[in-house]
Amino acid sequence: MSEPSPFPPAAPPPRRVEPGLYLVATPIGNLRDMTLRALDVLAAADLVLAEDTRVTAKLLSAYGLKARLERCDDHASGRAAEQAIERLREGQVVALVSDAGTPLVSDPGFVVARAVIAEGLPVHPIPGASSLLAALCIAGLPADRVLFAGFLPPKTAGRTAALEALKSQRQTLVFFESGPRLKDSLTDMAAVLGPRPAAVARELTKLYEECVRGTLDDLAVDPRLDSPKGEIVVVVGPGEEVQATEADADAALIDALQTLSTGDAASEVAKALGLNRKTLYRRALELKGK
Repeated sequence: MSEPSPFPPAAPPPRRVEPGLYLVATPIGNLRDMTLRALDVLAAADLVLAEDTRVTAKLLSAYGLKARLERCDDHASGRAAEQAIERLREGQVVALVSDAGTPLVSDPGFVVARAVIAEGLPVHPIPGASSLLAALCIAGLPADRVLFAGFLPPKTAGRTAALEALKSQRQTLVFFESGPRLKDSLTDMAAVLGPRPAAVARELTKLYEECVRGTLDDLAVDPRLDSPKGEIVVVVGPGEEVQATEADADAALIDALQTLSTGDAASEVAKALGLNRKTLYRRALELKGK
């Protein structure tokens, strides 16, 4: 196997970085996942807002870049938004980065982006590494309809309530989790969601990258997942479709007919339960006649 060349043999020339706020994705582990465009933006940035300036300083140093860094975590996002707006009004380039991955995805920065958007100032995405998408790619589960649920509550009661609210969803579910909480989370997922197929991905793009696949109940007792190290993404397959019964349809129609016309009620229930509208329309007429 030939060794990869250290740089692409040819690449599109860089474009001038126009003034604006740039939401810059950074590597989630492997430093070579930094995009050329992200490097162009960071090199041109008059100000870089960082979740942790120490982490970002190491990243910039790895690429021989220097920039003015300011903190933008949960405690400093308000001040960071003010700084960003001030710089942008002066026609400068501001970059916002998280410690790893794509900003705003379970990371600080939303306050800044929303404030800049509210001021009518330009905001640009600089896409790149994302643990959410990386885990979806290797989970072996449907990825056409996905619900990202972020971090579940840390305690069983709150976690169970959150999972109950997601139980009826028919999309693939994606969660972030920490090593110490993983086993308890998988146990609660298995109890609430049942033995759905799932995958636990950790240390993505790093030396010890791992993806463990199985049903939720099997994963909950897998010794490999007992407080593992690293950043973790849990991907859970969609639940099976449950065919609505006649009683379900009648109950839904009776409720809908309280506020909707016969036709609209039939349409709403057909959409919600996946049933035939004409059949529901005839049944709605019968129910109204009782």
